[in-house]
Amino acid sequence: MTKTNIGTNSVWAGEKEYLVHGATQVPVVHSVAYGYEDMDEWYEVAIGNKKGHIYGRNTNPTVQAFEDKVKSLEGAESATSFSTGMAAISNTLSTFLFPGDRIVSIKDTYGGTNKIFTEFLPSLNINVELCETGNHEAIEAEVAKGCKILYLETPTNPTVKVTDIERMVKAGHDAGALVIIDNTFATPINQRPLQFGVDLVIHSATKFLGGHADALGGVVCGKNSLVSKIYHYREINGATMDPMAAYLLLRGMKTLQLRVNKQCENALKVANYLQSHEMVEDVFYPGLETHPGHEIAKKQMDNFGGMFSFALKGGVETIRQLLPKLEYAHRAANLGAVETTVGPSRTTSHVECTPEERAAMGIPEGLVRYSAGIEDADDLIADLEQAFQAISSPEKV
Repeated sequence: MTKTNIGTNSVWAGEKEYLVHGATQVPVVHSVAYGYEDMDEWYEVAIGNKKGHIYGRNTNPTVQAFEDKVKSLEGAESATSFSTGMAAISNTLSTFLFPGDRIVSIKDTYGGTNKIFTEFLPSLNINVELCETGNHEAIEAEVAKGCKILYLETPTNPTVKVTDIERMVKAGHDAGALVIIDNTFATPINQRPLQFGVDLVIHSATKFLGGHADALGGVVCGKNSLVSKIYHYREINGATMDPMAAYLLLRGMKTLQLRVNKQCENALKVANYLQSHEMVEDVFYPGLETHPGHEIAKKQMDNFGGMFSFALKGGVETIRQLLPKLEYAHRAANLGAVETTVGPSRTTSHVECTPEERAAMGIPEGLVRYSAGIEDADDLIADLEQAFQAISSPEKV
């Protein structure tokens, strides 16, 4: 077959095998079990020697179509899915880490991931070293001391800091470590870490992949030798993706390239507007030339993503006044949807953390996470402008 581009793969990849009865869409297969008349064939499928399905906790046709699509977009040998993004992260780490092992990561990962690093892994006698995000020398020094895994997010949630993937892969592999990257913010439309030698790529499929805020899911992809181990852990521990969620995610991914390109365009325009606003203290977006990771992002990303964050003068009190006045933004703990979504990190990405923990990660209490939707950018900017004007006029506050 002729090699196709990522936009075409977003629509077609992983689906043809599962189309039945002339249908043009992958069906939702709700069956828990799959029957066999031939006992020997059943056995061959059960032990993995032959393609097929035996039980819904293990595999499902709709779910497999979703996995095949992600695998294609990331350029991976294999992919396996989970009930949520955090299930993908926790199951992947649990597959490879054992008491006495060491993992190196960065300080400002997503709040749930950070809790795994600071609370759960240490309780299992797994050593965790968290480095300043962006301090490549510090990360390299810690990795060189020896570790089982180097775990990264780039860009990070919510401060959108950027890490040099190629440089970190070299450091990790020189030390014999697995390099794992959460690619949720970038999406495979903007960044494909496997091309830089990363071993495993993780997504919260709930976010940009699905894009419509109506289905939970997670996925990890990479070499079959690694993914098969994660699949085995997941099939026994049971964090299985629901087939209806897989169907919704498949449907959402057909427009992935269109959505992400528009979200990138909107994010840059809105970030530029906010950068010059007198009530904004700082804007964090790798598409801005003022961003410290801008040059690295240009090197490894096709575009800069639909996510940014900004700090408001007046902190939490300004947030309390400003956000409720926005008409075209959901105030909710989600991102990557077709509608713009905003919220402070203290109630979204890092709600599990204390103010002190957020401060240690470099996350101000007055930080707003902004997930640009696919609306008209001029309307998003006008909406912000009217909200700023309302709170800056005493009689309107």
